[in-house]
Amino acid sequence: MSPPAGPPGDSGRVSPEPLQKMGVNFTVSNKDTVKNSDVLFLAVKPPIIPFILEEVGPDIEARHIVVSCAAGVTISSIEKKLSAFCPTPKVIRCMTNTPVIVREGATVYATGTHADVEDGKLLEQLMASVGFCTEVEEDLIDAVTGLSGSGPAYAFTALDALADGGVKMGLPRRLALRLGAQALLGAAKMLLESEQHPGQLKDNVCSPGGATIHALHFLESGGFRSLLINAVEASCIRTRSAPGRSCRASDRELCPGRSPSLPLAMSYSPTTPLQGAAAFGRPREDLPSSHKEDFAG
Repeated sequence: MSPPAGPPGDSGRVSPEPLQKMGVNFTVSNKDTVKNSDVLFLAVKPPIIPFILEEVGPDIEARHIVVSCAAGVTISSIEKKLSAFCPTPKVIRCMTNTPVIVREGATVYATGTHADVEDGKLLEQLMASVGFCTEVEEDLIDAVTGLSGSGPAYAFTALDALADGGVKMGLPRRLALRLGAQALLGAAKMLLESEQHPGQLKDNVCSPGGATIHALHFLESGGFRSLLINAVEASCIRTRSAPGRSCRASDRELCPGRSPSLPLAMSYSPTTPLQGAAAFGRPREDLPSSHKEDFAG
């Protein structure tokens, strides 16, 4: 794994020491990563995938499992690209989300033509260590991208708005954020543990003529449900039409000026410690000062 980049505009690098203590091994060479790993995670933007495959393709062997986390890029397109170097490349496509950082991620995967059941189970074991993971048919993954892949952004936007509502009504920002986050966390946990329909859990909160049912009426009047449905649909449609989906050689035109020496996001070998971890988001130090104050302890 290449050393993690610093905040936007920062020419330096974030210190790799905390990750090294966890057993993460860094390298500036993707080829070295391939040679020393069995499972390769391609966690880059879709238009970058052709560059990565061209760079590491000659070093791919039958033992390697190539896991693509790139939204919209199909298994068949990666297999076709790698088949020029390896006759039977083992490819798995997955979609995960940013809460893997706190081990509450949601991941689905689909295996390719040459990947066997054991390969899928190995990936499931890895991703289950950072949240929920299950196998699906590949044609469902774009819909998953719209739901749980983009879902954290919907939740953060809702949480930001809830906190604004609390502040408008007189709550301190920090308390409003904490209460809103705890409400979402608690609601999700109640649903998962009770396995009740969300409509039933919603009804349990609403007293006849009470504050909650009045608030829900206001949400319904604003098209709250339709907005969420449309958001999932929009993300899914965009994924299906995104540049780089076919992983063609001509896709390099989508990234003019980009160097083909771009880092694999993660690599892993079952015989060695975890060799890398995808980095999402940005450090708290890079947050605008107003947001730092929201969480100041």
